[in-house]
Amino acid sequence: MTGEQPEIDISPFVDHSLLTITATLEEVSKFCADADKFRFPSVCVYPFYVKQVAEFLHGKYPKVCSVIGFPTGLTTGNAKMYEAQEAAENGASELDVMINLTYIKTGQTNQIYREIAEICEETGKTVKAILEMAWLTEAEKQLVTEVLMDAGVAFIVTNTGWYGGAKVADVQLLKEITKTNVGIKAAGGIKTYEQAANLVLAGATRLGTSRGLELIYQQNNQSN
Repeated sequence: MTGEQPEIDISPFVDHSLLTITATLEEVSKFCADADKFRFPSVCVYPFYVKQVAEFLHGKYPKVCSVIGFPTGLTTGNAKMYEAQEAAENGASELDVMINLTYIKTGQTNQIYREIAEICEETGKTVKAILEMAWLTEAEKQLVTEVLMDAGVAFIVTNTGWYGGAKVADVQLLKEITKTNVGIKAAGGIKTYEQAANLVLAGATRLGTSRGLELIYQQNNQSN
């Protein structure tokens, strides 16, 4: 970043994400301890780990977040609902739900609305709807964001990280569309403090990354 930009404290923005398919309970435990140490907003894991994360974080600062229908969004609405309800019952208070991009490409936004609105209503949890902005046109980004806001989501998430990372331009666009009525989570490919800070300055209110500790260390090194 240039010297003209203010220093951003990254800690309050990090959804500490452990989404590797070989994660051990020891790794999960360490992620939870690190998240609590730096007061990250949440630890984000697959549904399989939710119960253990809820136990590790009981009485601690970070919330339990789980991904639903991740990473493709192509499970059925019923399957997503079951997955979301089970994650909530196991202790998740935040649900990052991957939307079905096929519905966007075929103009079935009513199906997206119904799928997400039902999860919001039935679970009563904080729902973050994941787009895959690299695959969407500008018009599609505008339309689907408006539909998801109507459905009751608390956050719009830029990417899964599987098909490209978060971009400042996309965060700026989401900020313009949402008018700060919902949060914006920038996710995917956030590897440096400079990237993270620029995304926050652009309007991101959460950062989905597995590199939370690295970002903090880079931040501290820059300050010294």
